[in-house]
Amino acid sequence: MDHRTNRLALQRAASAAVASSLLKASLVVLGLAWAGQVPAHEIGDFGRVKPGVLNDQIIPELDRWGRRAAGQPVSGFNVTDQEREMHDRVYRFLIARHVKDWAFDYEQVVMVASLFSKRAGRDDLYYRWLSREPYASSRVRFNTMADDAGADLLTLPTTFKSICAVIEVDRQRAVAAAELRDLEAEMVTEMRTRRAENDLYIARFVRALRYRYDSYGYALDHFLVETPHTEAVRVDERLSAMAIWIDHAERGEFCIDVADGWNDRAIAVPGRVLMDAPSEGEYRK
Repeated sequence: MDHRTNRLALQRAASAAVASSLLKASLVVLGLAWAGQVPAHEIGDFGRVKPGVLNDQIIPELDRWGRRAAGQPVSGFNVTDQEREMHDRVYRFLIARHVKDWAFDYEQVVMVASLFSKRAGRDDLYYRWLSREPYASSRVRFNTMADDAGADLLTLPTTFKSICAVIEVDRQRAVAAAELRDLEAEMVTEMRTRRAENDLYIARFVRALRYRYDSYGYALDHFLVETPHTEAVRVDERLSAMAIWIDHAERGEFCIDVADGWNDRAIAVPGRVLMDAPSEGEYRK
């Protein structure tokens, strides 16, 4: 066996070892996921996912595997900076580190990240998690809801911006493909597959955002009956602001300018809580 053949054999063996290690690690993650013991992606500054083997290699590969198994688009194109930024920001809305994945079962993220649980009655998970937490005061549950919804609102502008950037990348790809006469058919197919892949990821974000809003609303409604407090007003205000973002997202309006205050109270959706100033009674509209 010559040196070239030997080198190629070593490279293949090394590649096989890496693939085997990744597969074993993936199976461990899946096993822990089914046991409910896997932590979510660790979220860093500005709602982005921190780098790491789990975040950067295992979960993305399992995501691609799951989408292939589900017959969903999987592109072989290199990932652009804009697409990576969008993935990191969107993932924050697919999980909730402070609630140990109340939004979605972790195995749904690992195995088929674009598919959500088919089980009914999912809107109550956040409420039930808050109910189980041994808070010293029942008011803290409303404060927690306000903080969680507020954190979502703080990251929505940059998330929309990252999605808009990806939409522009897909537009630029289509323009380039239309102007290049000698481009192979395979490249055009890959370009369309990547766009479908990006569209799927954006749709995943829209569904996740709606789910989080519905979960917050479910919890607010039930705690208004269970432990009514004036802190409910702040939760309601933030849900009203979030509803406007959801409206834009569900209409596919991500390239919007929020500098003019389009999400101020003047156009906010009506709240569900009326507070009587002399007392602390909450009443449904």
